[in-house]
Amino acid sequence: MAAFRIVNYSTEHFEGVRALWREAFPDNPRWSPGEIAATARLPAWSDLFFIAQDADEVVGSIMAGFDGHQGWLYAMAVMRSHRRQRLGSALVKEAEARLGSMGCVKCGLQIGLANAGVVGFYASLGYAIEECISMEKDIAGSS
Repeated sequence: MAAFRIVNYSTEHFEGVRALWREAFPDNPRWSPGEIAATARLPAWSDLFFIAQDADEVVGSIMAGFDGHQGWLYAMAVMRSHRRQRLGSALVKEAEARLGSMGCVKCGLQIGLANAGVVGFYASLGYAIEECISMEKDIAGSS
């Protein structure tokens, strides 16, 4: 089992996070590249964007958001070489603890159909499928 530590994200981790996300999210939509997501989240949620490191290598990441009532988990990723070592669980539990300390009462996440294999992982952490319809619109590309 690899040793790892969880630290807050900073710009020095950007290249490692980008490499991680390219491996974990190869089909990421064009409006959500790491370059935008990492830099856009940092000012508002610096305590809710953190990474896992093995030595100096970025091997995991998670971002969370909080609207004053409900929290959300985003971009939870673990390098293939470090999966099945409880790293993902540690990242999720750290996000839940940080959200809880802010007064968060419920935490949600979305899983793309292409990544449906992770449903069991989140179920093992107590998450349940919620019946709802998720909709989105690309407003940057709209006329």
